[in-house]
Order: sequence, then C-alpha cells, then structure tokens
Amino acid sequence: MSRVMNFSAGPAALPLAALERAREELLDFGGTGMSVMEQSHRGKDYERVHDEAILLLRKLLDVPADHDVLFLQGGASQQFAMIPLNFLDAGARADYVLTGAWGEKALGEGQVVARMFGAEAHVAASTGTGDGKEKSYTRAPRPAEVTADARARYLHVTSNETIHGVQFGADPARPVPTAPAGIPLVCDMSSDFLWQRFDVRQYGLVYAGAQKNIGPSGVVVVLARKDLVASGRKDIPKIFQYRTHADANSLYNTPPTFGIYLVRNVLAWVDAAGGLDGMRARNLAKAAAVYGAIDAAKSFYDCPVERESRSVMNIVFRLPPGLEDRFVSEAKKAGMVGLKGHRSVGGIRASLYNAVEVAHAEALASFMKEFARANG
Repeated sequence: MSRVMNFSAGPAALPLAALERAREELLDFGGTGMSVMEQSHRGKDYERVHDEAILLLRKLLDVPADHDVLFLQGGASQQFAMIPLNFLDAGARADYVLTGAWGEKALGEGQVVARMFGAEAHVAASTGTGDGKEKSYTRAPRPAEVTADARARYLHVTSNETIHGVQFGADPARPVPTAPAGIPLVCDMSSDFLWQRFDVRQYGLVYAGAQKNIGPSGVVVVLARKDLVASGRKDIPKIFQYRTHADANSLYNTPPTFGIYLVRNVLAWVDAAGGLDGMRARNLAKAAAVYGAIDAAKSFYDCPVERESRSVMNIVFRLPPGLEDRFVSEAKKAGMVGLKGHRSVGGIRASLYNAVEVAHAEALASFMKEFARANG
C-alpha cells in the first residue's frame, strides 16, 4: 500500500494511527462480535466510546464544567442557522466579523433567520475588498477595527478562513476579537480547532466541523456555555434547540456513531502525540517550511495574505500565468494531492491540518523550490 501526501482542505488527512486502530477493530469491536457501526447508540459498548470522546475533548482543551460538549450533525453550515435560531428574537441584533467566504455564509444565514423573527444581523467588521467575483480577503482586522454593539445577542467570528487563507490568532497582532462585556463570543473554528490551545472560557459557543482536524465528515463538535444554551428559544423544533442535545448527552436521536468513534481515535492520537502543545509545534514547523519556500521565491510565488494574518492551516499562493495546472499535475506525480485552490478563487492551496506529517510539508517545500528553479 502506498499512501499519498494529502494536502486537501477537507475532508482532509486523518492520522494513520487512528485509521489503523479502526481497521483492527472494524469487524469485532471490543470483543462484541460486531463492528462499532453495528452497535446500538443506546448500548453500553458504544456509550463508552461516546463518553471517552467527550472526556478527551475536555482534557485536551481544559473545557470548564460550565460548558457543554456536544456532537451534532449538519456540518458548520447547519450551525450558521442554528445559532440565530436559538438566540435571536424580535428586536434583537447579532454582529458578525467577516474575513472570508465562510463568515459571509454565516452572516447570510443569520440575516435569513433575523428576517423571520423581526431581528437584525449586522457586520461588525469586514476586511473584504472589491465586489462579486473580484472580492478578496487578505487579512484579519486589527482589534480596533471591530465595532461590536453592546446590545448584540452575540458576536460571531470565523477563526480561520480555508478559502482565503486568513487566520486569527496565528500572530499576536491579530488576536481573535473580544466581545463587549456580557455579549457571548461565538466562533466557527471548523478549520483550526485543536491546532493549538485556546481559552474556552472566553467563548459563549464554539463549533467545528470534524473533517479538518477532528475526524471524518458528518460530525460537528460544539462547546457551549450552559447558561447560553438554557437561554435559547423554546419555540423552534426540538431538533434545532441546543438544550435538546445537551440534556441528552448528544444522544437525543441516533448520532453519527462511526464518525464519533473515529473522532475518539483522533483525539487519543492527539493526546498521545503531546496534546495541543505538540500539535502547535508540528503545525508551526509545517507552516514555516511552506511559507519559507514562498518567501524564498517571491518573484515566482505570491501569497496575497498579509504576514500577520497568514493561516497556519491553509496556505494559499499564486504562480505565474499558465503554471498552476502544471504545478498541480507535477505535484500529483510526486505523490502530493489536494493542492488545487478553491474554485471561487483559484490558485494553489496547501492545507496543513494536524494529521499532515512534518515530512510531507518539507517534501512540498522542496518540490516548490525545484519547480520555481525549473520554471522561473
């Protein structure tokens, strides 16, 4: 078996150890004589996996007792709607910080829900320039640029934009925005969850699609302050109320059990690999290798993102006209896949999530240097 070097933006690379563990347990999980996929989600054997995944998240992130840990479905896109559904009502306001396409999508769903309830969804800050297909994002805002309203029900931010390669918190000059006193900070961490430590206590609600750093697609992790969950609306369908899932330990309906099982495997791997301090060290090493190749050939590679906002998870760059398809093709021949940029912006994108090996990033950097030498 020959495995490729996977730089896909998501679904993305999974740790080999997590996959090997699943392979060994696939037909007979824990001596039960059947796969974990065949287990009842109400059974003790599956519940042990479910609870272990929650405990690992609490351990790795030091999640306080006043926050719920939830496993949901529907992806981050469903959270774009669930958040305003739960927390907006007539006359209320929500604020959004825009640093890329996913923040725009979250705002769009917030505006739809706001119109339903007679509420409002506003832009508290945006670094977008241009319009339509020409619109681009190349930086995160400075703290002084975020003007959240003290009356808002929440302030929503996207910590890392996979399409535009813009990230909060990778550089101290671009910290995650602070919400006004008493206003919950809500954060989409889908693409940089678990890349390093963060203080969960600063957030009212954090959500993350699993298919980047946590596990396979089909699972969403939500960390939510219990008092915020309790304050949510009760006049929306139960399946869309956070309290429903919190009260049932994410077992209100049948959860994606195999996905959560693989999340458990990934979290166990993170824990054994030095926890989040270990992840940060390896991620910074990977980013340094690839950005180093870009900066060493500035006349050939162009990274449009300001240095203080450069994403550690998703590195975007352009090549001279006519060379990007060749770059992707030759990289694939060298065993590197997933490097084509998002269809909406083009270019090249190297996603360096936790499971991507340091050696793979170094191999990409070496390939980039040779490609620039041969084609420059």
